[in-house]
Amino acid sequence: MPRSSSRPDEAGPAVDPVGEPGLNPTGVAAQPASEPASDLAETGSETPDGAGGPAAITLRSMGTVLSIRFGTPVAAELRVHARETVGGVFARWDARFSLYLDDSELSRVNRGQLRLTHASCALRDCYAVALDWRDRTDGVFTPHRADGVLDLSGVVKALAIDEAGGALRGLGLVDWSLNAGGDILVAGDQAPGLDWVTGIVDPDDRARVLAAVPLAVPLRAIATSGSAERGDHIWSSVGEGPSPYRQVSVFARDIVTADVLATTIVAGGEAALARSTETWPIEVLAVLRDGSLLATAGLRAGRD
Repeated sequence: MPRSSSRPDEAGPAVDPVGEPGLNPTGVAAQPASEPASDLAETGSETPDGAGGPAAITLRSMGTVLSIRFGTPVAAELRVHARETVGGVFARWDARFSLYLDDSELSRVNRGQLRLTHASCALRDCYAVALDWRDRTDGVFTPHRADGVLDLSGVVKALAIDEAGGALRGLGLVDWSLNAGGDILVAGDQAPGLDWVTGIVDPDDRARVLAAVPLAVPLRAIATSGSAERGDHIWSSVGEGPSPYRQVSVFARDIVTADVLATTIVAGGEAALARSTETWPIEVLAVLRDGSLLATAGLRAGRD
């Protein structure tokens, strides 16, 4: 089942320089790789980058924090334009799909005030994306909640990130990272010749970094799903009880694939992990219930 909503804060990994790339499976304390929402300035502000570089642009939408960083200097006017453009993209998606807004189009569909067949093309297209992923994951991922609610939050945030990334490219920006509540898409370099690096935090101690992994071509997107921030909010299809994974991070070529498969693996357990890694070109880092780490071959090779 997809995430139960797109509104509550979902902290996760952040793109920050966190030392040498590669797995750090010992969980030794390192520079924090995430920015708690309570520590960020107000919507539309700029906060100092943890590496001492240019300020990160931060704003709030979908109940979480968005962060935009640039790998090369960007003129002040263009930074403002980027902030407004990204903010506008997320506001539009939230206004249409949020289940926390009574007047959103999706809320009206769920109340029976608007027939799905009469909904906007944007909503029906999003629903089609969710149904396609339901079929591709053998039903492990689904937009249909057990209580009968149509919940598209499992794809909405990722689709918004994807559109916002396209908008940044449309502004002529080449080197950037876009972090929306821990789901991250990057382009270009963090610094000349240096890939963006993502730090995966310990679900039990958000001041500890479990792994520092470069988002190198072609895997330029990462999404993390799990119970650390919001409890066991993803229904498990592997039997009664919680998922065998506390947290799953998926590295993929695009953010939608990363986000959907992170949810799918948490919900589907070992079988979903095996099928996902066999079917899609992804890498996975999972935190098991006992706190141990499971990493796919590509990530393990990064340690060598």
